[in-house]
Amino acid sequence: MNTIDTTKFPKDLGYRFPAEWEEHEATWLSWPHKEESWPDRIHLIFPMYAQFIAELSKGEKVRINVKDEEMKAFALSHIEKTDADLSQVEFYFFETNDAWCRDHGPAFLVNKVNAENPKVIVDWGFNAWGGKYPPFENDDVIPTKIGEYFNIPVFHPGIIMEGGSVEFNGKNTLMTSKSCLLNENRNPEYTQEQIEEYLRNYYGVSQILWVEDGIVGDDTDGHIDDTIRFVNEDTVLTVVEEDENDDNYELLQVNLRQLQEMKLEDGRPLNIIELPMPDGVYCEGERLPASYANFYIANKSVIVPTYRCAKDEVALEIIQKCFPDRKVVGIDSTDIIWGLGSFHCLSQQEPKI
Repeated sequence: MNTIDTTKFPKDLGYRFPAEWEEHEATWLSWPHKEESWPDRIHLIFPMYAQFIAELSKGEKVRINVKDEEMKAFALSHIEKTDADLSQVEFYFFETNDAWCRDHGPAFLVNKVNAENPKVIVDWGFNAWGGKYPPFENDDVIPTKIGEYFNIPVFHPGIIMEGGSVEFNGKNTLMTSKSCLLNENRNPEYTQEQIEEYLRNYYGVSQILWVEDGIVGDDTDGHIDDTIRFVNEDTVLTVVEEDENDDNYELLQVNLRQLQEMKLEDGRPLNIIELPMPDGVYCEGERLPASYANFYIANKSVIVPTYRCAKDEVALEIIQKCFPDRKVVGIDSTDIIWGLGSFHCLSQQEPKI
């Protein structure tokens, strides 16, 4: 039986949240089933979602939360139509409210010198992005259920936090956005300084970098995984909008200017690579948060959402240059983005020890 003092902070016990490009044991997903997230459209997303699973399975285990045997059979009926390595696909009967595992899934921290407990889970509070989409009580307990099943110690900070709101360089630096983490619909009783303390203590980082905002149409109030992504310890990809008349233009320019002023703990400036925004994708006249930054870094590939536009290939080429040791794979996300998120929002990595 693993034993650890979960009244202490993970950072004080030597734990850290690895960068996404560090080796994975598995990727966690929650099978999509909430029709309200993709009104009249959920049936269209399953082929692309299954293709995502197939790509993941080529380099790591894929662990999928499902409600019951019926949902498992439905999921398999789609996965079996792909070239997925089914020996790598595992199902767990943990019922969820929705599919966005980045935000409700477990945050795995590691400590490679602790032989008894090399891996722990942080179970942040989850309130469906400021209470926007109840019910969310099943999603809120997913990390603890996984911890109990695998006998992994679980920490409970007691504040709201979503995985898509934070980005890591693997070397003590975390980046996030003020529009999300300082939003009154998350933790209104805490100041910026207090939230930073939680981030340091429960993610095992020492530096917090803030940008201002997220993109138009993002119902998460500005998750960083739609705008800025670390690709190594000192390099970020950041989306920019070339059309000065576009609603995203100025807010992304503000983020860019903030990035240009930042320095890492050792004094180095960030190496900034600009990534175009796709052409606007709309649902009944409403702008959807389509972004190439919502890619997922798997063990053998980088899986990038594409949107049936001319900029797709440009974005794939830029991202490929950032990951010479991985294959960059574009998967059509035009229907998936109707749910207001894409591949990074749908997934959560479990690091390998």
